Amino acid sequence: MKLPNKLQKKIEQRIKNNTLRSLGESNSLFDFSSNDYLGFSKNSSLLDKASEILRKNNIQHQGATGSRLLSGNHKLYTLAESAVASFHESETALIFNSGYDANIGFFQSVPQRGDVILYDEYIHASIRDGLTMSHAKSYKFIHNDLGDLEKKIANYALEETGQEIYVVTESVFSMDGDTPDLLAMQTLCDTYNAHLVVDEAHATGVIGRYGQGLVQQLGLEKKVFARIVTFGKAIGVHGAAILCNEKLREYLINFARSFIYTTALPPHTLATILAVYDELSFEAKNEPHSAITKLQNTIGVFTKQLETLKIKDHFIPSYSAIHCMIVPGSSQVSTLSRKLKQHGYNVKPILAPTVPEGQERLRFCLHSEMTEEKIKSVLSLLESFIHESIT
Repeated sequence: MKLPNKLQKKIEQRIKNNTLRSLGESNSLFDFSSNDYLGFSKNSSLLDKASEILRKNNIQHQGATGSRLLSGNHKLYTLAESAVASFHESETALIFNSGYDANIGFFQSVPQRGDVILYDEYIHASIRDGLTMSHAKSYKFIHNDLGDLEKKIANYALEETGQEIYVVTESVFSMDGDTPDLLAMQTLCDTYNAHLVVDEAHATGVIGRYGQGLVQQLGLEKKVFARIVTFGKAIGVHGAAILCNEKLREYLINFARSFIYTTALPPHTLATILAVYDELSFEAKNEPHSAITKLQNTIGVFTKQLETLKIKDHFIPSYSAIHCMIVPGSSQVSTLSRKLKQHGYNVKPILAPTVPEGQERLRFCLHSEMTEEKIKSVLSLLESFIHESIT
């Protein structure tokens, strides 16, 4: 069957711009591309622990059988939400099927007509999609620019009686690896009676002594209106949770469409979430989990090597597990990625429209099990490629 002309033209434009996406296949390349920061997705002891949780709770079925409001709210949900809320020092938690579902559910339902949403211009696509479904007005502010945010929040705070203002950011930006000044943002929100919402997808399991995220590291867990934590990155499984108070949880259960109208997660996913949080919580009573300590060491080795090779200026400043080298032009960054693959390293090029044209980049995702030797090797190759392109 022929593809409609309008759709075919969009595909052809992607091909012309060298930005056409395709599904990759598994390979044996050294992984600098996945979000499995702690290696938990391949951790056999966590797999065994999840199986034990299923046996202990006498759960023998594969699927949830329906939405959580129908037949899918099996008892592991209560245990998992309690564990997640406790670990993140939140009054409660509500689990969604993915970070995408959590974000579109929140922003579709919470901000109301007449409200204002101020969001960082580099906010994740899932939040942007949620904003398009909202009846509230939304406006972007310059990335991590507190001056621009204050100017806008002060302006809109004067507009309308009964209006609510939501300020939205990420604790670690997925395509930059940098972080905002959350303390200053919360102060602005306190001053103007606004609600701060923080997506902690790439901070969960990474930032903070025990991996609780940036909000808790800064002691803001009682002040932030809502946090979104996801389980598909460092936690190594699937799903997400909105951390909030009981009243907001009740509201989301009743009005968040991505929560209401979808089949619930299968028991094994919840069991794995429980297994990981049990692992992190047990370690939190003593020392940080060894995988978190190793990841922090890996990040330190990577940033030091950038300085040693004098290529630091090519990278966006970051202290997270995400490090991005700006390589303008889809062809140029794709060529650089391909060269690294030829030497056994899987480093993904990030192309427009995921990032703005001219801001294409190589995205390095760091993991706890990476050796110093591998980091030095890939960055030495990168340095030689940079030198070749300059000379």
